[in-house]
Amino acid sequence: MGIQGLAGFVEERGVFFTELRVRDTKLVIDGSSLYHRLCFASAVDFRRGGDYGPFTAAVRNFFGSLRACRVAPFVVLDGGRGADDRKLPTMRGRAAERLRAAHGLSRGDGGYLVPLLTREAFVQALDRLGVPFVQCFAEADREIAGLANCWGCPVLSLDSDFCVFDLAAGYCPLTHFQWQSVCAEGAQGCYVPARCFSTEKFCRHFSHLNKSLLPLFAVLNGNDYIDRAALEAFFSKVRLPRGWAVGKGRKHAHLQGLLNWLSQFAGPTEAVDNVLKYLKKHQRDEIRELLCTSMEDYTPSDVNLEDFFQNGKYECEAARKADLPQWVLDALAKGKLAPFISDALILRSTFLHVQVENMQRPSAHSTALPIRQVIYGLLLRVSQSTEAASPSKQTNELPVVCEFDRLQKTLKKTFVQAASRPTDFCDYHFPLDKLMEVPMSCRQMLLLETLGVKMSFLESIPSHLQLPVAVTCYWIFCSEPKVKLHQLKALLLMIVSGELHRITNDPDLSVLCAEDDSIAYNEFLKWKEKKLQNKDFDLDAAHSFCQWQCCLQMGLYLNQLLCTPLSEPDLSSRLYSGTLVHRLYQELKSTPSVENLFSLSPKMIQLYQVLLNTVES
Repeated sequence: MGIQGLAGFVEERGVFFTELRVRDTKLVIDGSSLYHRLCFASAVDFRRGGDYGPFTAAVRNFFGSLRACRVAPFVVLDGGRGADDRKLPTMRGRAAERLRAAHGLSRGDGGYLVPLLTREAFVQALDRLGVPFVQCFAEADREIAGLANCWGCPVLSLDSDFCVFDLAAGYCPLTHFQWQSVCAEGAQGCYVPARCFSTEKFCRHFSHLNKSLLPLFAVLNGNDYIDRAALEAFFSKVRLPRGWAVGKGRKHAHLQGLLNWLSQFAGPTEAVDNVLKYLKKHQRDEIRELLCTSMEDYTPSDVNLEDFFQNGKYECEAARKADLPQWVLDALAKGKLAPFISDALILRSTFLHVQVENMQRPSAHSTALPIRQVIYGLLLRVSQSTEAASPSKQTNELPVVCEFDRLQKTLKKTFVQAASRPTDFCDYHFPLDKLMEVPMSCRQMLLLETLGVKMSFLESIPSHLQLPVAVTCYWIFCSEPKVKLHQLKALLLMIVSGELHRITNDPDLSVLCAEDDSIAYNEFLKWKEKKLQNKDFDLDAAHSFCQWQCCLQMGLYLNQLLCTPLSEPDLSSRLYSGTLVHRLYQELKSTPSVENLFSLSPKMIQLYQVLLNTVES
């Protein structure tokens, strides 16, 4: 969510904040805001598909600062779109904005774009750091507010909606949360300097506006759920008090005028009645219902997140109404299944996030379409026996999912048929709620058959790399245009560099790092420092590596849905570095000897050869 123009409005004035020293407290964190903020702060290159290593290092440092100040963080993440799908128009608008940003970056313009696997990397990092987190069933804002009020602690976010919620301990914008500048204060210990938005100061500034009118202000001004166009008749007739406008001009003058107009009313009921006076009689009931429903979005939720953090139980009315299997609800709440899964299952509709790719070619996501069709088939319970029973109705029998993806430079929706289950998988006649009871060997077989790989090929690969290698085999089989050998070698060398980083930097590893690995890693860092200065950009290579990330994302989702028959790869261990893989690709074209980059480490040379032989076979 977000209230149009409000963040800039309050920032510009600055008088609505109080200084805060954050220490010795619980802190409820808006997970979506945090990973966006850390992603944009840690990245220097948004064209090459993301560098998840520096991002997860920023996540680790952020929570390290909180720990130093004895702050107990609780991260709350958004879930899917929810059964009512009220945010669909907003989601489509944001997808179109991402598409414009991606196109601009592909041409060399500046801009920001969250890399495809950022959310997955963030969830893995939280899990690895032991930071408590929950993934809500749908939008998280109300549950964040409810938990913060339950504990009497602040909310940390970038969402201007929290200026409107009635929060017991206030809202700290991430823009003013100086976690990189922790201060020490004698016996009281360290603290994070921050600023807290004060609803009292804000309301006092506007003729002592009643706090209960703030939700109506948010709705009238326009948010993620209501379009100002629905209220155009009101704004065309009402005379708002003139506000002083600085900088942002008319937009901020409108906000101030609306707040001053609302300040004349004792409460929301009187104010809504006055809004309706400006509308035609036949519109009034519909608009009243729209306003009242939208204002409820600013009421803290009664979902008991405290119970989840203490006992692992997540219960909410919307989840109960969705009638999903309990293991699916539990996995969603624990972040073991992505919101993509709940959207496909409940809405039969998904968004595929665009990357910096060649806009003249089919979407990079088209390569992973067969994997998604298997996911849809598992979720929507399709079996070949159904088809065999009535072949004439086969098309009607197969469920269809609506995918929002790009077609060249525009957002387009496509209807995709779910895949039916393979015959040997159907020996187990089960609904979705019994999926975990299917033998592991059978679930593993379905995963590997989808990726076109046999387990015997993967036995020489370390377990945590088996899924990425299987995905790489699939990528080679299915990509159009075909993957070039230099692209494949660059990708495998990148994976090896991630392994070398992992064994030389991870204090948790029980195996001591060999001296030759340390030497090889230091030589690699020197090479990287020298070579990454080159800014050449190959859009076709970028498109190919985008296809690999799409395949990895859907491979991860299918593996999770099948209850991880293969180990989940660790994105935080530099499994993918867009900057590095592009540089390696450029170097391999001109200097084939780069293939021997890790020659000082026999272990890494052997790993590279095993990976290459497995994929080429």
